[in-house]
Amino acid sequence: MKILKQPPTTKLPAEWFTGDAWADVIQRGEDPSRARANMVRFAPGARTAWHSHSLGQTLYIVEGVALIQSRGGEIIEAHPGDIVYTPPGEEHWHGAAPDRFMIHLAMWEGDDATWREHVTDTEYNGPRVSTRTGS
Repeated sequence: MKILKQPPTTKLPAEWFTGDAWADVIQRGEDPSRARANMVRFAPGARTAWHSHSLGQTLYIVEGVALIQSRGGEIIEAHPGDIVYTPPGEEHWHGAAPDRFMIHLAMWEGDDATWREHVTDTEYNGPRVSTRTGS
């Protein structure tokens, strides 16, 4: 066993994010492991661009209100404790609600995300369905 040195918090690039988001690396597997985990903090309204992961991605919502959408699907409003899985190759985006900071733990394998165009304001502001009963 060993204690790993945590790299500094990184501001995430404007090419892949609208608004301000920061990541702390939790796990970056070394061969043969491909496990990755980042704690990502989004300012209100911040979000990823459309993207996909060849082996899928799992998000665990830690704090705030998350908005998550697969291409062509509904916007899901997720809350702390919710776990959202995006299958391999599925284009999606995720970010914070307009009025709340949001933190999620992102888990995936490998470094081969495919980044696409930014999510438009019209897409971001579309109708939502909530993970909370009755919403």
